[in-house]
Amino acid sequence: QVQLVESGGGMVQPGESLRLSCVVSGSILSIAAMAWYRQAPGKERELVGDMAAGGRVNYADSVKGRFTISRGDARNIMFLQMRDLKPEDTAVYYCNAFIATTENFGGAPYWGEGTLVTVSS
Repeated sequence: QVQLVESGGGMVQPGESLRLSCVVSGSILSIAAMAWYRQAPGKERELVGDMAAGGRVNYADSVKGRFTISRGDARNIMFLQMRDLKPEDTAVYYCNAFIATTENFGGAPYWGEGTLVTVSS
């Protein structure tokens, strides 16, 4: 069974930085792509940025230049480095990955349960 677990959320003041982590575990054959999403109160879930297997990342305009997505030395780990945080960044942040497993060679999307980031003075 595949599991995605986010961590690193919390409350910070505007202008500060925070790093989120996503750890993938289970009977994994490969991870084709990974992404971060977020959902603010009363709003739909939106894409923050996505990383394909080749490592290229596409970011939402609202976070471009401030957020950075990367993979760890252990390739089952993904980070979201956030700097110059703003109140409008307040949201639950979700990890998403397209993963092939021993039970599903074609792959399927998986989601974490989210971690809350609150930016407030």
